[in-house]
Amino acid sequence: MASPARAIVALTFFLGALSVVQLATASAADKLVVYSGRAERLIKPVLDEFQSKSGIQVEVLSSGTTELVNRLQAEGEHTPADVFLTNDAGSLEHARELKLLRSMNMREVERAIPSQFRASDNSWIGLSGRFWIVVYNTTLVKADQIKSLLDLSQPQWKDKIAIPNSGSEYLQAGVSVIKATFGDERTKQFLQGLKTNAGAQVYQKSSQIVEAVAKGQVAVGIVNHYYIYRHLAAQPTSPIAALMPDQQEGGMGAIMNVSGIGVTRASKHVDNAKLLIEFLVAQAGQKLFADLDKEYPLHSDVKADPALVDRHTFRTAPVPLARLAELREPTLTLIEQVGLH
Repeated sequence: MASPARAIVALTFFLGALSVVQLATASAADKLVVYSGRAERLIKPVLDEFQSKSGIQVEVLSSGTTELVNRLQAEGEHTPADVFLTNDAGSLEHARELKLLRSMNMREVERAIPSQFRASDNSWIGLSGRFWIVVYNTTLVKADQIKSLLDLSQPQWKDKIAIPNSGSEYLQAGVSVIKATFGDERTKQFLQGLKTNAGAQVYQKSSQIVEAVAKGQVAVGIVNHYYIYRHLAAQPTSPIAALMPDQQEGGMGAIMNVSGIGVTRASKHVDNAKLLIEFLVAQAGQKLFADLDKEYPLHSDVKADPALVDRHTFRTAPVPLARLAELREPTLTLIEQVGLH
């Protein structure tokens, strides 16, 4: 029979070991791994705020959206990712079609985010809106010279425009909407005109397009709206302005996309993932997107930055966001046929 002293030592050791196990379990539970296709500088402040408020440690792996979808597919059930967060509804819908995301039943989401900005089964949820629009140099161009994005393929804009390269998800999504609206032939003419008119002014980053327009290297560019407003926030006297195109009678409406989020099918921390989503769709989270990133909140009670074009003053193209996934491959084929780089 063990002595009382030995029993106490054994009990102390057991309790100590138990506390280590509990601590390890707790630290594993209070964790969330995010695969992010968004630029880290844009999403990290928002995730840091969630981490600070929730106590849940957020680990972020940033990469290109297509690479992340491929990675999730390759990792399958063994992926460490709990959440997939990216800047394109088409990529989120593609991940849903590949059965990489789980459907979610969350009342808070359905109250906060209108149905047109979510998957039918809530396997992905839009978080903020962005519009593919025209940035123009106010000393070189008058706003009434451009009615539609398609105008920029006309000969008068030769050597006067800057565009994203063919790998840009923004370009691919924008061209997909044009294809769905006008068909292949007109879309191909648009792409050929863009290629001719841009010449060497093809950029990997939208911020470079805005910079080229601001310096007067070109007169106009096509970018997501928030790049314009971030530039103006840093350089208020810069001679650039935003133009919301395709608002004329019979015009297709502005091209909209959303950043969004989905919980991976293999997530080990679904409850934590739900807490993150609840935080991001609530008014406080939506305000962070509006204030930090100059994006349009999707929650109807949260106002966009007052510098932005009022959301109620312009129409959007009626192509459903979920269609961006099915349109992606045929759009890429058109882009390749034209030889856009």
